[in-house]
Amino acid sequence: MSATKVTFPRLMAQLDYSMLVVTASAPGGNGHRELAGCLVGFASQVSIRPARFMVCISVKNHTFPVALRSPVLIVHFVPAEAEQLAELFGGETGDEVDKFERCDWRPGPEGVPAICELENWFAGRVIDRIPFGDHQGFVLEPLECHGGSGSASFTFRRAKAIEPGHDP
Repeated sequence: MSATKVTFPRLMAQLDYSMLVVTASAPGGNGHRELAGCLVGFASQVSIRPARFMVCISVKNHTFPVALRSPVLIVHFVPAEAEQLAELFGGETGDEVDKFERCDWRPGPEGVPAICELENWFAGRVIDRIPFGDHQGFVLEPLECHGGSGSASFTFRRAKAIEPGHDP
């Protein structure tokens, strides 16, 4: 078998990984908390002991400045049947739409929204931020975990059909 040269994006297009919804909460104007959330595909567990997870958020995303001010982020696992939530958090921007008016949620640790329909999630304290060009990595120390069914994930290949809420 002979391999041929391809571009990096073409090679990466072969990967199909789970998509996640990340939510954040930080002090906003008029004493209110600013809530934000987005669909992310760049994420991974990065340590076993101590437990660490990194999620990367686009610097162009409305969620990014809120996440910078949020001491805790919640990482929600998106099941395959939650396409509408994936489209809401990936195809709309918080600059124009209040995503949390369109879904059921409850306050989690530090007031960060925990989306009720996404029952598998964890809250993590932000312990480091690492710039990666057009994304920034948020290294999280897990604080609180919730689990329900272990259904199949909504994946990157399905998410490609979602028109981004902001410019890529």
